[in-house]
Amino acid sequence: MRFILLLLTFVFTANSLSAQVLNSKSYKNGLVVTADRYASEVGKEILQKGGNAVDAAVAVQFALAVTLPRAGNIGGGGFMVIRLENGETAALDFREKAPEQASRNMYVRNGEFDGDLSWEGILAVGVPGTVDGMIKALERYGRLPLDMVMQPAIRLARDGYELSYSHAEDLNNHKDTFIKYQASANYFTLEDSTGFEEGDLFVQKDLATTLERIARFGREGFYAGPTADAIVNEMKRYRGLISHRDLRNYESVWRDPVAVDYEDYTLHIMPPPSSGSVAIAQILKMINDYNLKEMGHNSANYVHTVAEAMRRAFADRSYYLGDPDFVDIPMDELTSEYYNDVRMGSFSMDSATASTSLSHGEIAGYVESTETTHFSIVDKDGNAVAVTTTLNGSFGSHVSVSGAGFLLNNEMDDFSAQPGEPNAYGLIGAEANAIEPGKRMLSSMSPTIVTKNGKINMVLGAAGGPRIITSTLQSFLNRAVFDMRAQQATSAPRFHHQWLPDVLLFDDFGLSPDTQELLEAKGHRLFPYPAIGRAHNIFVEPDGLLTGGVDPRGDGFAAGY
Repeated sequence: MRFILLLLTFVFTANSLSAQVLNSKSYKNGLVVTADRYASEVGKEILQKGGNAVDAAVAVQFALAVTLPRAGNIGGGGFMVIRLENGETAALDFREKAPEQASRNMYVRNGEFDGDLSWEGILAVGVPGTVDGMIKALERYGRLPLDMVMQPAIRLARDGYELSYSHAEDLNNHKDTFIKYQASANYFTLEDSTGFEEGDLFVQKDLATTLERIARFGREGFYAGPTADAIVNEMKRYRGLISHRDLRNYESVWRDPVAVDYEDYTLHIMPPPSSGSVAIAQILKMINDYNLKEMGHNSANYVHTVAEAMRRAFADRSYYLGDPDFVDIPMDELTSEYYNDVRMGSFSMDSATASTSLSHGEIAGYVESTETTHFSIVDKDGNAVAVTTTLNGSFGSHVSVSGAGFLLNNEMDDFSAQPGEPNAYGLIGAEANAIEPGKRMLSSMSPTIVTKNGKINMVLGAAGGPRIITSTLQSFLNRAVFDMRAQQATSAPRFHHQWLPDVLLFDDFGLSPDTQELLEAKGHRLFPYPAIGRAHNIFVEPDGLLTGGVDPRGDGFAAGY
């Protein structure tokens, strides 16, 4: 029921086709594509000051914590994929973790699962990872000092920035929830009965002080001292679980990206606890034997073939995937050609497979938010960074830290809060993603860097809960199969299937009536949707010039030079 309510709420409140649409302008020295104009300009500023793509990414992350509070954050987490000009690749997992006091049945009340507890309020909060992740990335790959890359974000928080129409409406639409929590009411609502308006100057003095503390003291400026005290005090105020020990012990983790080959391309994707790497790898292997170009972009047969592969990959996602530090994920088997050929053995071009008849695949020996935000960066030297970050739901738990000025996530909902029960996005989870102390929750965030002949070709990613995976996949296919340019590939209509619920979502401006009729004749249950993900991509052209794809399904901006 929560999934349906969330779906309907989004249908009626989403801003449709409101972004800046690029005119295919190309850039030579660097390009930053984000969901926010201020953040994109911050990234460009850092590149022009001599910073590399990682410096710019860290600056953008902190800027988004100021100018995109519904998803940008220092109270949440995310993933970063890096590809250096010399061919080195790395993946940084700064996903949140369950507090030490978390337990498997923490959302069960009177014998019944209460999903609201994992979605809103203090018990929904995982231990934040963003600050640790940004500092680790900068220490390993950055050129500029932390205080320098953080100055733009501090300036935006201290001096304020003008609200866009959509940002003002976002704040106003969540007022009734903000007022439940004292600090959030102070930071994100107005004292009188009026709402925020486009052009209002939005100043965040407490957040500026918190950012200044991080810039001065680094990791200790967040996970210890006054900021940590403020977080723990907020926990005590509302009977939350995060302790000083949880904060002190949090560590982001360097992991090896998953490399997936498709024709002449190699996709370097964030590994688990991102589920995108396995799902995209499976889908590409399932559809590899089909002539997608001959079918035609978004034809009935194309949508049917890819959607059926999506259905099977998401069924496996629900069963096998979780935090690799806690569960043994059969990566080699799940991504093998043989296994995925078997998974498509029941596929028919004539009819859809009922999800109720389709479970996870059998492997021998082996018994997510709509309000994420993604950004892509390439610098003049050819270094690339893809980052997807989130609080999970829009404005996360809606609980802010008093005196520190930032919102806390509601990422605990991304666990299988009760195995077999759907989360807010309708995703079903199993034991692999059950709650355990110190465990990272499974995610759909899928930052991806694509190479061709060893050179960076695409920097991809999206926001949109489980639709991140399918949006990123389709951005790739739009170029690799259909030769689209960056903006065309990003704007093109998309579709999504996640096994359960058994519906095929599609952009409501996308599929033709004839195509819809053909898909329904095959047995698909169609559901028009205003925005299948929100992607922000960069393509590198054969001449080395950079072109950006800003998704018209939401706000976004490209800044290059």
